[in-house]
Amino acid sequence: MDWASQVLQFSFGGLMTGSIYALIAVGFNIIFNATGAVNFAQGEFAMLGGMLAAFLLGWTGLPLPVVFLLAVVAVTAIGALMERLTINPVRGADVLNLIIITIGASIALKGGVMVTLGKNAAGLPAFSGETPIRLLGATIPPQALWILGLALAVVALLHLFFERTLLGKAMQAAAIDQEAASLVGIRVGRMVLLSFVLGAGVGAVAGIIITPVTLTIYDAGTMLGLKGFAAAVLGGLGSTFGGILGGLALGLLESLGAGLVASQFKDAIAFFLLLVMLFVRPTGLVGQAEAERV
Repeated sequence: MDWASQVLQFSFGGLMTGSIYALIAVGFNIIFNATGAVNFAQGEFAMLGGMLAAFLLGWTGLPLPVVFLLAVVAVTAIGALMERLTINPVRGADVLNLIIITIGASIALKGGVMVTLGKNAAGLPAFSGETPIRLLGATIPPQALWILGLALAVVALLHLFFERTLLGKAMQAAAIDQEAASLVGIRVGRMVLLSFVLGAGVGAVAGIIITPVTLTIYDAGTMLGLKGFAAAVLGGLGSTFGGILGGLALGLLESLGAGLVASQFKDAIAFFLLLVMLFVRPTGLVGQAEAERV
């Protein structure tokens, strides 16, 4: 394989993983806009999606699309339950307290999965076979196209929801100014609940579509969450477009760095970029709001 084909190969891989980071970053941003806090359980939603889908497929034998839907619904329900039990009772608390609560919820979710579903890695079959696609000297697994396509579909649906529906506009209004939103009749508590439902659903989709490629395990959410957070900060915490841009950029840089420089630096790249962005431009590539120091 020549140099150009190698770059193309690594770029496809970077876009694939970057799409996962982008979805997790979007979940971070949805909840951040509603609460002002970073939900460090976001990576666990992705892990839950993959683990529950693998469990349901083995236990029920249902078709994969049905399992996909059931897993997403189950994780959104868990996200809603988490908000009702942990965030709603302390509404109005300091942002730092909310962040600590989400860290505790993350640990609880991880432990719950370890106890109920086990410590073994779980996998899913590829959505449309594993015969690779050859393109300009690069080899592309079909699952990569599913990941890119479904990530694009989720982002498009979220855009339509926020821009074309009254409920989406109400969520945006509550994110901008909760007090003003409540004065015009918007139930802010319900908007926060909905943000966790959407964040959990988006995270579940990310976890399910990547599981056929990488497998998943009870503690996989930690690294996914950290990478998604790095992508959100890189693009601009609170910006949906920024999260997408940050995720894709992070995925590309990781893949190219690991392939062309050294694979042991793969994980370090994300955290190096996170530190650089926090020092140089805390608002991210496209962020507008000034970051709050906590």
